[in-house]
Amino acid sequence: MERFKNILFDLGAVLIDIDFNKVARAFENLGIEKFEQQFSQLNASRLFENLEMGKISEPEFHKAIQQQTGKSLSATDINNAWNAILMDFRKESMSFLSSLKDKYALYLLSNTNAIHLMKVNEILEKQMGVQDLDIYFHKAYYSHKIGLRKPGKESFQFVLNDANIIAEETFFIDDTLPNILSAQELGFKTHHLLPGERVENIIK
Repeated sequence: MERFKNILFDLGAVLIDIDFNKVARAFENLGIEKFEQQFSQLNASRLFENLEMGKISEPEFHKAIQQQTGKSLSATDINNAWNAILMDFRKESMSFLSSLKDKYALYLLSNTNAIHLMKVNEILEKQMGVQDLDIYFHKAYYSHKIGLRKPGKESFQFVLNDANIIAEETFFIDDTLPNILSAQELGFKTHHLLPGERVENIIK
């Protein structure tokens, strides 16, 4: 690993556990059938893509869900269902990040949205006593803030340009294969993190 100067991390299923089945059940309980056709690990409908790229506001997202269900759901009900995907941080992995910061420049690139990011930081503070995920990285890039989403190559290029780093000197870790393949085409060194694998066991 010494030949790499930078490490770029994904967030969900890499540093924090997520459960697509749980969020699907939560939305189906609100009245949305076959939710997995709208949002899954490999797929996002226009609504969820727009939310993750910051193209629609939180109230606009709520309104769209209300229209789909035909119910006057509260913002809290919708946010709770949406946040059901988020589980616990991998404490050992997060502690490991702190030990890496002196050796590598650490970055985060996550497909996420304002609702999830707020909840992520709540979970982080409860589990780790840390208020802001950004503390672990030289810089964190969130799709809803940069307006770009993986696996689009533009999202990776944005990170390279903004951080002034070189793809060939950067190790990228993600659990979603299309994201890995996109990064490889730009020259990143990569690791496709499989279920059961942990970052602290692949970075030496």
